[in-house]
Amino acid sequence: MNNLLKKFFIIILIIVFLIAFSSSYQSSNIGNVAVVVAMGFDISDTNNLNITFQFTNASSVSDTGSSEKTEPTLFSIDAPSISSAINLMNTNIGKEVNLSHCKLIVFSEELASRGIEEEIYTLSNNPDVRPSANIVVSKSTAKTYIENSKPTLDNLITKYYETFVNSSQFTGYNSNATIGDFFYSMTCDACEPYAMLGGISSQNSSSLSNSSSPTDNTIKSTFNPASGQYISENTGLAVFKGSTFVGELNEIENLCFMIVNNKLSGFLVSIPNPLKNDSFIDVYMTPVLNTKVDAKIVNDSPFISIDCNFSGRVYSIDESVNYSDIDTLKQISNSCNSYLESILSDYLYKTSKELNADINKLGKFIRKNFLTESDYQNYNWSSKYKDTFFDIDVDCSIKSSFLLTRT
Repeated sequence: MNNLLKKFFIIILIIVFLIAFSSSYQSSNIGNVAVVVAMGFDISDTNNLNITFQFTNASSVSDTGSSEKTEPTLFSIDAPSISSAINLMNTNIGKEVNLSHCKLIVFSEELASRGIEEEIYTLSNNPDVRPSANIVVSKSTAKTYIENSKPTLDNLITKYYETFVNSSQFTGYNSNATIGDFFYSMTCDACEPYAMLGGISSQNSSSLSNSSSPTDNTIKSTFNPASGQYISENTGLAVFKGSTFVGELNEIENLCFMIVNNKLSGFLVSIPNPLKNDSFIDVYMTPVLNTKVDAKIVNDSPFISIDCNFSGRVYSIDESVNYSDIDTLKQISNSCNSYLESILSDYLYKTSKELNADINKLGKFIRKNFLTESDYQNYNWSSKYKDTFFDIDVDCSIKSSFLLTRT
């Protein structure tokens, strides 16, 4: 009797294991899925969506996969919705489209200007789409942008998509914008959403653009001379009002956005040279304290004060200038204060007066002026932001250069 029970128990155990591991031989097997690493959304000729899927080898989505450079595959399909496009793609390629490794979502400027609320809700409602996926608005078509997204120093396109926004913390010329943050801001009553601003190069240039000069703040095109191909670039921000694209910010304005949001570890900026007319000094700035924001309501209009503190070191050196002289450093500090106050003021008034889009979440500081939540809702911050006045105070303490000091 005991032997019979043992045999019965072993048979049941074998059946349980067979059922538990049978899925690995079915549709979820890695050989039966198509891994999407990027998606692009354009308007088709029939006014539907034209969705571009960028697929890659399944082994390249993890660090343990192949280190060899693998070329991704692109498919585009017209459909009335995202779900319909995925179903059609499943049928066409004979595999199940998998979005769990999608790292980049691109919308064309044309589609974003029409509004992308339905697309954002659909993607956010899909359990396979990660909230950390970056979101880009492309000045070209989304398909063209993805086609020209080429890793230069990384072997894998997936690694490139993970790291291409890392420079935002020490340059301030782009921002890490994710679909999770976009969805939150789109449904928030104290802020507005934003996305990275992308595009492709349009003219030959042998080097990356450098827009640190106060007189040159626009996105320049880039040509990759090593490969002879044009490449994608990401500098600046795409600003939204609700789910609709309303304007763009250049690199210097993106830097201001990062300063107000306390998202910078340091940045290089060119300020007017107080010691020589029509010239500039490169200074590397490091935040000393977090940006302080205070908001109140004066005569029914919002009044917001912003205080910033930085320490800086001179990068560009003129042999005729004594950078250890206290008066010289004070003049440079004053010039830096004036310049940063100017660009911060221009940025904030642009987002308020011109775009009426509070992408810095300043509404959360206004909320404290109301006794109840209903009072705040009745104030309607979304429409009041354009009436905001700003007071900017920057305190920079400039030291001598990094290496050259008087002994």
